[in-house]
Amino acid sequence: MLAQGVISMPRAVYFSLPILIGLTVFMAVSETPDILRDWTINQNPVVLDSGDIRDGKCSTRKGFFTSCSAHLNYAYKGQNYDKDVEIMFVDIHAGDYETDLVISADHPELATLSLGLEKLWNRIITLAVFVALLGGACIAMIFQLLRIWRVRGQLRQPAQLVPVPVEITTFQRKGKRLTVTYADKVANRWTGRAAHTRFEPGEQPLLVGEKGGKAVGLAVWHGKAALPVLLDQRLERIDMTADERARTLAPLTAELGSHPPELVARAKKGLSVLARLARFFLVILLIIGGLLGYWLWYVTSAGSQFTSPAMDLNNMMPAPLNRWGCDQLKKRFGDQRAPFGCVASDYTSWK
Repeated sequence: MLAQGVISMPRAVYFSLPILIGLTVFMAVSETPDILRDWTINQNPVVLDSGDIRDGKCSTRKGFFTSCSAHLNYAYKGQNYDKDVEIMFVDIHAGDYETDLVISADHPELATLSLGLEKLWNRIITLAVFVALLGGACIAMIFQLLRIWRVRGQLRQPAQLVPVPVEITTFQRKGKRLTVTYADKVANRWTGRAAHTRFEPGEQPLLVGEKGGKAVGLAVWHGKAALPVLLDQRLERIDMTADERARTLAPLTAELGSHPPELVARAKKGLSVLARLARFFLVILLIIGGLLGYWLWYVTSAGSQFTSPAMDLNNMMPAPLNRWGCDQLKKRFGDQRAPFGCVASDYTSWK
């Protein structure tokens, strides 16, 4: 028999699993209806020149993840319609998007942007990848939880114990409690499976050596359990008498010495306070220098006055710099619409 509770699960899993499930459901529920709508429209699309696209805007995150929204107002065959449209896709793009209002000839109440139809397969693949990744992570966590619960149930019954060396992959001390992650990667017929365990105050894993710079502990397979159980130095995780424990530890003590090795965190010499401050300010200066360089490129050399997020950066500049930047842009694009940050109160002409 082995002690109960020797196989544990990181607490973060119990918090992250509901979050991942929520994100997966949210992505599927929020994007699938829009894609199905545009799929229907794409079967028999009609471009309306008389329609009105209001409050249209696109935002890009992480450099390529783009979401666009707009309010559509149009009339078709004597019927007026108002629709809100949102689309999401992956794209590397600079500047504005040009788009038209498109409806379905068969279902005129369905309307979208031509940009949504152009990116339809992009949107389908993006949604499928996100749902697959998030859903796959959820399934992996659920499978791991089920395996741990099954192993815990098996440990309630006595079974033959087979010793096996395991690699200590990570460990963390919180107060007097030690949390260890280990993997079956050392034995000849290794499975690669990883498990987690917590040692109470005063307990230490039974270490028997080192391989590849990582500690090697002694674990046991309990019958047909799917995960090995890492043992402690005094073998108190095994239900045995004091004499049996002493006889079992005797050869290990003779091999390892009277003081078996323990997990010791290798201390790294940290940077001084001044060095950390210097690095912090250097990073800040580099960021500021990069932003200024990007802004200068935008106002003097960019191919479009609607380059985003440069026009937002120009809008945030102090008034003298913003005025100078708008003057530079106006020299090159004065015969066109003014961008955000340089636009007058009519939202079209230059200020």
